[in-house]
Amino acid sequence: MAFSKLGLSPATLEGVRAAGYITPTPIQLRGIPLILAGRDIIGSAQTGTGKTAAFALPILTKLDRHAPGPRALILEPTRELAAQVETAIRDFARFTNLKVTVVYGGVGYGRQLDELRAGTDVLAATPGRLLDHLERGTVRLDKVQFLVLDEADRMLDMGFLPDVRRIVERCPRQRHTSLFSATIPPQIETLIQWAMNKPETIEIGARRTPAETVKHVIYPVSDSQKSDLLLELLKRVNFNSVLIFCRTKHGADRVVGLLKRNNHAVAVLHSNRTQKEREQALKGFRDGRFEVLVATDIAARGLDIADVSHVINYDVPQHPEDYIHRIGRTGRAEAHGDAFTIMTAEDGSHVFAIERFISQKIPRVKLENFNYKYTMLFEEAKAGQPQGGFPGKVRGGRVHGGYHFAPGGRRR
Repeated sequence: MAFSKLGLSPATLEGVRAAGYITPTPIQLRGIPLILAGRDIIGSAQTGTGKTAAFALPILTKLDRHAPGPRALILEPTRELAAQVETAIRDFARFTNLKVTVVYGGVGYGRQLDELRAGTDVLAATPGRLLDHLERGTVRLDKVQFLVLDEADRMLDMGFLPDVRRIVERCPRQRHTSLFSATIPPQIETLIQWAMNKPETIEIGARRTPAETVKHVIYPVSDSQKSDLLLELLKRVNFNSVLIFCRTKHGADRVVGLLKRNNHAVAVLHSNRTQKEREQALKGFRDGRFEVLVATDIAARGLDIADVSHVINYDVPQHPEDYIHRIGRTGRAEAHGDAFTIMTAEDGSHVFAIERFISQKIPRVKLENFNYKYTMLFEEAKAGQPQGGFPGKVRGGRVHGGYHFAPGGRRR
């Protein structure tokens, strides 16, 4: 079924097309009609299954046009998720006059206050900063018609549930509520019973392992050699198209500059790019004009990027599920793909969390004839008790000190 068959408004559909979405995901197919019908929903699904569009598109359709608000409130556990959701909703709403705002901690209040005073329809927020604004009297929630509690289990893990309850109490009793969570522990069940009205549950199978068609490995290296190793990988590897993930937009820009100086056809995709620039980057990557696309995690969530032969995690993702989303950009539709992760000493805990999440060890690989500088990672491998869990053996290759040595192939 196409998005056009789901009952969305023409302006919202235009935003969907501009964002590059083609076919609804299962949670979108099931969730959008229920929200449009006014039913509270519980979405039991992992991040990356299309949840943002599942709740944002029907909310934008129902809000229709700008009015005093905020009329929709989306709570997120982290500033990164709040910013990603705000960016996505702003894209979907670009052909409407609806205003979207994000508030989170760790930054000044100036811009947030300006946008709140100007009036907003959709507010994405982290609990702590939103409570600050409520106590200051710079925002009110008495006009909220749609409440979304996203990543509820992560909010529980971070100790935010008491704050969430305080925020929900400020919202009108007559409202639509959506809750999304990969798991539903007892504390979340209690929240559901208290905050929701006869919700309908949508369960989407959560994939906690990489596709079997994806070969994934880790390249440990000292921090000072990350960029050299990246360039060497691109020289040696046979690839058709490469998607490189960075943790921050500034980091992505630095990698783009590095690749351009080394004569790679490269584009960049992150939240500081305009919609036109992002569309041009995606189109050029799909058409083969760019052989490399450097992106932040916005590209791992819902965008239709097919035929990617290699994914390279230049920065290790900080949340294990993001690893699945990133490497899921390759090996799609039963095609084979490769996923490389560049690891430095400070990434050990994140790598361990990823391996625990997917219930498997990821082979560590060293490039032959690459002039490695010393790093404690190599000593940890020799000791057999590395941070992050180094495997002792790797099938099909020569092993020394816990590492598989790979010469790599020449680039096409």
